Amino acid sequence: MSLLRVRNLTKSYGGRAPALREVTLEIGPGVTGLLGPNGAGKSTLIQCVLGLFPDYEGEVTLFGLDARRDRDALRRRVGFMPEADTYLPEMTGIQAVRFLGQLSGLPRQHALRRAHEVLFHVGLGEAIYRRVEEYSTGMRQRFKLAQALVHDPEIVFLDEPLSGLDPDAREDLLGLIRTLADGHGKHVVWSSHILPDVQKVAAQVVVLHQGRYCGRHALADLAHAGGRYDVEAEGDADGFARAAAAAGLEVHPGDPAPDETLAADRRTRFTLLNADGDTRPIFAAAARAGVRLRRVAPRSETLEEVFLRILDHGGPDAGAPEGP
Repeated sequence: MSLLRVRNLTKSYGGRAPALREVTLEIGPGVTGLLGPNGAGKSTLIQCVLGLFPDYEGEVTLFGLDARRDRDALRRRVGFMPEADTYLPEMTGIQAVRFLGQLSGLPRQHALRRAHEVLFHVGLGEAIYRRVEEYSTGMRQRFKLAQALVHDPEIVFLDEPLSGLDPDAREDLLGLIRTLADGHGKHVVWSSHILPDVQKVAAQVVVLHQGRYCGRHALADLAHAGGRYDVEAEGDADGFARAAAAAGLEVHPGDPAPDETLAADRRTRFTLLNADGDTRPIFAAAARAGVRLRRVAPRSETLEEVFLRILDHGGPDAGAPEGP
């Protein structure tokens, strides 16, 4: 099931080159990472979906609603945590979040009750009566998340939510994002260029690069992507590498031996790639080279490796699996 559908989306700013170029993609339920380097068009895509940039070419629908024609209906169902700070001067945390709740259509008392609930939920319960400009960077990130949640949206768009946070604060906010999906049934679209963080939480990723769509990938399938194997061989390492290459395997040197024992045993590490996932050529190459295999183990690609491979190949047909 697709929640968000984008068809041939092109968005330009004045006479400059398009920030998005004929982007066509779909995003399903759960937590989705929207990945790409700075300037890839991630924030522009989110703001087109939210109806903040209605002057684009193409079609954007969310929950079956048109992003331009049904903006008011969509905003009641969508939460948005922007990258930049967003608050009115002199307002306390509780005042600012309540105000956003009222703007989303909640009655004043309901908005006040919800503001208390979400501020406590994000860990700002002791700071609700402090002015927002007095908050630290980490507190302001939590405050922005509370603003996005006050009206109980079905889907939340997070634009670089971990920006500027120290490691402990990042882990805390990652936990809150997990809870949104796992504990409260929210759908989350998370724009980021920090790949390891996204890999901890997201079920799927969508990749943008230079304003173009480069593929959608289910993280659960990364372990099977590309047929990669970590191999330790004892004996003629060069001969084994030649035999593996002759068998059509892509051979990459592995990490150095982790201890003296491994080095003394003349074991050599390789990463071998066989696109069809068949391990038999690895054992056949070892037999031809007369080496002893000490270890052959499937190797999961990291999200960063997938991302770089997609960009190297220039598009969604780079070999990683498509997500649901």
